[in-house]
Amino acid sequence: MTANGITEQIVMTPKGKTANSTTLMIERKPVVIKEAANDKVHVGGGDHQGIVINKVITEDIDNITVAQQSVQFRVFLVNAQTEIRTQESRTLKFWFKPSCPAFEHPSAAQNFFRDLVAPQDFPRDYVGFIKKIMKLMQHNYPVIRKIEIELKQLDQSSVPARPLSTDETILNKPAEISEKKVLEVIESAYPNPITIMDIVRSHGWLEESVAEYLSTLQTKGFVKAMEHDSFTRMVQDEKQIQIVKQMPSIASKKQPTIAIITAQYCEKVAVDALIENKETFVRYTTVGESNVYTLGNIGTHRIVCTKLPSVGHTREAMTAAGNTTTRLLGTFQKVDYVLLVGLGGGVPHYTDYNKHVRLGDVVVSHPTDDKRYVYTYCDNVRTDDNSHVEFECKEFCPPNLEIQNVAAKLKQQVELNGISIPWLKYFDEGRKALSAEYPETDFARPPPESDKLYMCVGERDIIEVAHPQPSDSNNNLEGVPRVHLGPVASGRAVSRHEQLRQLFALQSAALAFDSEFDSVIDSVRGNCRDSFALVRGIADYRDGTKKSEWQSYAALAAAAVVKAIICAMDPPSD
Repeated sequence: MTANGITEQIVMTPKGKTANSTTLMIERKPVVIKEAANDKVHVGGGDHQGIVINKVITEDIDNITVAQQSVQFRVFLVNAQTEIRTQESRTLKFWFKPSCPAFEHPSAAQNFFRDLVAPQDFPRDYVGFIKKIMKLMQHNYPVIRKIEIELKQLDQSSVPARPLSTDETILNKPAEISEKKVLEVIESAYPNPITIMDIVRSHGWLEESVAEYLSTLQTKGFVKAMEHDSFTRMVQDEKQIQIVKQMPSIASKKQPTIAIITAQYCEKVAVDALIENKETFVRYTTVGESNVYTLGNIGTHRIVCTKLPSVGHTREAMTAAGNTTTRLLGTFQKVDYVLLVGLGGGVPHYTDYNKHVRLGDVVVSHPTDDKRYVYTYCDNVRTDDNSHVEFECKEFCPPNLEIQNVAAKLKQQVELNGISIPWLKYFDEGRKALSAEYPETDFARPPPESDKLYMCVGERDIIEVAHPQPSDSNNNLEGVPRVHLGPVASGRAVSRHEQLRQLFALQSAALAFDSEFDSVIDSVRGNCRDSFALVRGIADYRDGTKKSEWQSYAALAAAAVVKAIICAMDPPSD
């Protein structure tokens, strides 16, 4: 035992320096340096006891060893005097003690990185950044043996305009009116018609402007006028739609056994594109909620697909969603399986490719070994005097996990047995159909450079984090929708606050967030349906509602995975 009980030192040694980069190595070593500071070595004292700084570049004799984990990110710097903006790339490479099993390496590196960039004390300068790494390694992460740090100045010409923090998108600024925005409002309300005054009241736009854009949309064939000065979305196969006051009776052999519930218009058309022999009924009412039902076949199963008239954070919207679900299950009483299909926000993992959920992937709600639920809704967040955060939640798990078991088997077959990816065939099938019906919408995969992963590190400051890279065994899944199994989460109390969302995802093991479907699942359970699942195509890193170029692709990816699951299910017994 050495003086003051310190048996290890955290030693920083410079490895190399060029005109635009610096490489450092921080290692955990037995106490060997006891002398006072000199021109080559600085030995910390007081609060910095156990910290040693080498000032002379030395060669790392262990540099032939490949790093066991790594994470790369960019910081956006502004010179306070010149206001010149630059980017700096920072790469951390991790090596662990032999006593730390390999399966724990990704989570240890991820937790270290989260602590390093925590907004409450994110280091604002070079010295503070290195100091925090050494302190975290010394006091919080004894399993880490060494960390290599590369700091590299990037070409000034490559600096983009400052990207927005995810939290800056929720400042409740009214959206400027445009043709696209008005169409989105019409599509959100579908199948309910909506009047000009409804749009004006809900968005604060001028009545004349709304009327002008609606006229343009009518001319283009996107919307049509209904009675009582209301408007609704014009569906491309309008001639195939039957407007009814009451649903006609369906022959027993044509009764659906699987219900698919969507919330956004792009989700509904994506699912419909994969249904065969379909016919659509709109139960239109002038008072109350209208309903749209598309019936047809997927594989050997009869399907009914509906769209909720609206989903949002108001109690009225949530009640309407629950009522629509109850009406659906009351109308089609042979439904045994319910799938909630659409968009969601991914939960990224910064060091483990296998756990990293990114744009275009699909999450199927599934319990984990220690979380026996498929969906968790955070109703409230409590913080005590010690800043301890407690989440008040409702948790849901179907008594029958048949859908989850089929999804798990499909995922295993693709990843372990190397079989062809079944949902790719259905994705191509759907995209071909949709390109003919909706030529104005692009369902193709957006370019990879549009998938940016940002983290808030302060009130208005962010960093851009690189996606973890696949191993050779995962290369066949690059650029295609990957399926992940895990809980889905929601709740306005957490979904729009990045730090709370990350903490809740960590505690709940959630892989995706969506925009509050607890009332829908309450209705499914209340109507005694014992098998249900949520399937979320990842369109952003929040809750899937942020308008982005990934929405159409992600919606079709989710629909394609659902078709693969349904086609893999046992045929109906009747």
